[in-house]
Amino acid sequence: MTTTIEADTPPLAEAADTHSPEAVESPPLETAAHPLVPEDTDPPIEPAAYPLVAEAADVPVVAAPIVTAPAKSASAAPAEPWRRRALRAILYGSKVDRSVKARARVGLAILAFAVVYLIIAARLIGFGIVSESRNAHRVGGGDAIATARPDILDRNGEMLATDVRVPSLYAEPRRLIDVDEAVELLTADLPGLDASELRERLSSKRGFVWLKRDIAPEQQRAIYRQGLPGIGFLPENKRDYPSGNEASHILGHVNIDNQGIAGMEKWVDGHGLAALHMAGLATDRLQNPVELSVDLRVQHALRDELLAARTKFQTIAAAGVVLDVHTGEIVAMVSVPDYDPNNPHEALDATRINRLTTGVFEMGSTFKAFTVAMALDNGKATLRSSFDAHNPLHYGKFDIHDFEPMQRALTVPEIFTYSSNIGAARIAMAVGIEGHKAFLRKMGQLDRLRTELPESAEPIVPKRWGELNTITIAFGHGLSVAPLQAVMGVAALVNGGVLIPPTFLKRSEAEAAALGKRVIKPETSEAMRYLMRLNVEKGTAAKAEVPGYYIGGKTGTADKVVFGRYSKAKVLTDFMAVLPADKPRYLLLIMLDEPHPTPETHGFKTSGWNAVPTGAAVIKRIAPLLGIEPRMDLPTADRLILASIKESR
Repeated sequence: MTTTIEADTPPLAEAADTHSPEAVESPPLETAAHPLVPEDTDPPIEPAAYPLVAEAADVPVVAAPIVTAPAKSASAAPAEPWRRRALRAILYGSKVDRSVKARARVGLAILAFAVVYLIIAARLIGFGIVSESRNAHRVGGGDAIATARPDILDRNGEMLATDVRVPSLYAEPRRLIDVDEAVELLTADLPGLDASELRERLSSKRGFVWLKRDIAPEQQRAIYRQGLPGIGFLPENKRDYPSGNEASHILGHVNIDNQGIAGMEKWVDGHGLAALHMAGLATDRLQNPVELSVDLRVQHALRDELLAARTKFQTIAAAGVVLDVHTGEIVAMVSVPDYDPNNPHEALDATRINRLTTGVFEMGSTFKAFTVAMALDNGKATLRSSFDAHNPLHYGKFDIHDFEPMQRALTVPEIFTYSSNIGAARIAMAVGIEGHKAFLRKMGQLDRLRTELPESAEPIVPKRWGELNTITIAFGHGLSVAPLQAVMGVAALVNGGVLIPPTFLKRSEAEAAALGKRVIKPETSEAMRYLMRLNVEKGTAAKAEVPGYYIGGKTGTADKVVFGRYSKAKVLTDFMAVLPADKPRYLLLIMLDEPHPTPETHGFKTSGWNAVPTGAAVIKRIAPLLGIEPRMDLPTADRLILASIKESR
């Protein structure tokens, strides 16, 4: 088949213009070389052999470069999003062989796992070598630190309780080589250890056992020199009470783990310290100290005089309280026999209880203060009123009589100063059963008294309160209360008529006013101060007079109940003293349990012969400490207190 090139066919150069902006001139065909055709493939074409070609040879031919267009798919692929390109660049980089990079990453992961397993193996080997000694130190030391307690201070900053660091002996039975040798050496240095119990502990398979808590430094050095494997020491916190017995019933004590189990120590645990321990936040000694209302100087003087009175009158116990009547702060509280909180085992002795809060007693004639105040406050009596006391009261098989019968009508001041049972009973009967009961409840005498001390007793109240109960309770029999409870009530009678709950913590007068509750009128309180001062001037509390301090007071003597019956041989005597009586600041209670008569008392054992002089001795010592200045040549109660009552009216 022959192809003829038409004359009007555009030259190749012109065709090339449609594909390329520039025309390219090519050499003659016979010398042009195409990149896809080898030069020596065929011999050159002779013009004579091919006439048509010869004719065309005279026409110059311009060859266009061969342009290969990229192959296009049926549908064009969409462009790759820029986020994917950025992610690929981050993961694989640019211009890096991905296979090389993958091999590097696998190697890095293998190295990381190898390092982690090496660390775990090293720790396991360390635990195997060190055994449990380090754990014991960590656990034991942690417990010791966690039981750190805040210091307890008196109101003047004197130290009452603090922590000291002491060594404790422990063992790791699994590390012991010779149990018999360890028992022999340890019992030689610690004679108090029981050999059989020690052998049992050391022969156990436990990792950690206590051998003896709180050992002396000398004992620690002696055991250390023995060089026994598996025997070690841990420093622990031990509670120390520098004042010993002085304030034991206030402070309480702690157990072997330094946890409060009595007194203010237990209160501290229940108000934040235990929670801090559980949270792991009480691990240092940077805790704020607890400041008490107690004055250690007054506490010492009160305890000293009570011990002397206990010896002098051969009592089985003695107790006393000093209370700030305007704030309710307990400045001192003593109950002897007491105990040393450094040796808390003494507290297990039943005779060493705190009789002021955990004991309940029939307070005797001090309750006549409530009876008289009740009648004066509700208008059933005045200071000029009189009541028949000619004869004893007969009620069924009971006879109510006076210790020193006057056998005549007595005025209210006389009933108070002579301490007439008959007169007090008639006053209560004038008020009535319900009125009497309501007044005592208002004064806080029928419900349990709550203070910071966890130890408190419930009053023993008659289940069926009848007329006989009102008669006997009027003079302090038939109702048993905690002595501190009675102190709170009498303080309200003399401080202006406000009942303030007592506290062992420091408290301002403003804080006390917010807590206080008015229970009697101010004029009733003035009348009670007059009667209490009058009782010291010419009544049963005459031996309480201390020149310059204008003391007022009320005595009380109660027969004790023995085997369900009142005993004439055993009595409880008490004395409530207010100082000074015209402007009260403090109330003092002295209580003696089963005092005996002495030649000095002329055979008497009532309050006026033992509790009252003891109270006077205490006041002589504590009044200067309390900042009360003596005032000489003061007028009598009639001219000083009673006159002010008349003027106010």
